[in-house]
Amino acid sequence: MQKYIFLVMIVALTASVGPATAQTKKGNNDGPVVTSQGHAIEFVHKGGEMIFYIGDHDGSPLPTKEMKGRATVQQGGKTVTVQLKPVNPNMMVGKAETELAPQVRVVFSGNVHGHSLTARYTVE
Repeated sequence: MQKYIFLVMIVALTASVGPATAQTKKGNNDGPVVTSQGHAIEFVHKGGEMIFYIGDHDGSPLPTKEMKGRATVQQGGKTVTVQLKPVNPNMMVGKAETELAPQVRVVFSGNVHGHSLTARYTVE
């Protein structure tokens, strides 16, 4: 009986954590948006180019001038890290080695003003 209670607790915990990284809506640039520490992060890709639009707590664009970030791309059995560069006014941009195929997983990681931001996406 204790095994079943433990299993139910694990499932409930997983369900409560999942939505924090879920792609729940489309942003202004027609990409999926994930919220991390109150910051909306929208992911748009064209071929191998990856663009992340970063929003501030109040919904306005967050300046990325001093931001550092990377995207981890899992595709075709390989994991590749792409360094992202800030582009005014609120973008972090990088280029993967190849075009992003459907179902590829992309994880954004960035640091700005003492915030560590993480967002997970699945390419559609």
